[in-house]
Amino acid sequence: MANDKDPLKRLNDLTHLKRQLEEIQRRVESEVSGGLPQASSVLGSPFLKGFLAGYVVAKLRSSAFLGVLLGTFNGIYAAQNYQVPDIERTVKEYMNGFKKGPR
Repeated sequence: MANDKDPLKRLNDLTHLKRQLEEIQRRVESEVSGGLPQASSVLGSPFLKGFLAGYVVAKLRSSAFLGVLLGTFNGIYAAQNYQVPDIERTVKEYMNGFKKGPR
């Protein structure tokens, strides 16, 4: 508990999180600029990628709420600034693929 209050450790953690978010943003931008089809899978959505990245960070850090919140805001930012596929349609298509079974 004493380590959680150390400002230097918290600053290092924030710097590490910032680098992770910048790397995610670079990957999303490279996918968008590369013209890769984003509607090809459920994970093609920048919003879901951001949310999942936040969830993973939350699992690795003690502050789960902050991680999910950062991931959600990162996903919202990506969804507003990039062309994002219709999430509802993508999820329905994905679930219908499970209902039909293997081809």
